[in-house]
Amino acid sequence: MHDLPAGRFAVWATAWLSGRTPYDTALDALTDDRAHRVTGLPGTSDAVPLGWALSALRGLGERRVRLVLPVPGDVRGLPRVPGLTALATEAGQAAVGGHVALVPEELGSEVTAWTAFPLDGVPPAPPPAEGSLRAVSGALDLAVGDAARTLAALDLARWNPEVPALLAGLGSAQAPGLPPDTDPLALSVLTRARRLARVLDLATADAPGAAVTHAQAAARDDALRPLATAVREATVAACNAVPR
Repeated sequence: MHDLPAGRFAVWATAWLSGRTPYDTALDALTDDRAHRVTGLPGTSDAVPLGWALSALRGLGERRVRLVLPVPGDVRGLPRVPGLTALATEAGQAAVGGHVALVPEELGSEVTAWTAFPLDGVPPAPPPAEGSLRAVSGALDLAVGDAARTLAALDLARWNPEVPALLAGLGSAQAPGLPPDTDPLALSVLTRARRLARVLDLATADAPGAAVTHAQAAARDDALRPLATAVREATVAACNAVPR
């Protein structure tokens, strides 16, 4: 849950569609020196470049794209289109507009393939779990505190020494690259969420040679579950925040 392609698309496509940023700026931010190809767009039979797809969204009448981070048991925000739920849940992400939903797949280090699902005629999906920025920011802080105490008791620093340093450096993390008019609180929330996603990656990976018992692993997973939920909800809220 770091620099999610669907999150980047939701942020920058919305900024361009709403007239807040130039097309070239949005496209540069979206491609990031990778090759992008989109299949399944209405009116196309072959894969098209991401820039072509971005322009096509405006032609379809798209005005806003939202990030959805589906997990098994919670696919709110995904329209009921054949194939979409399974693919988006497998990817763990989707960019959903009113007319098209797109699911990315990173093919190695240089290529991102997008699958588009037309939504015209499809009933609107229930909204994703998305609280206010202040609410998710507070929930993130609470989850971090609870997880840190439990992980300290489990001596996680012995398993992976990077985790305490990441937790200690939350306040000094650099903001990710988002449109210049992004709400400062959204920047702060997304920065912390990305750093905490790294904590989750490290904390759930048993260090080589670490003596982790089944009970310790279960306690660790229980401690991290609320943090994972808070990171997911914070990421969605930050990426979907639109400046007033």
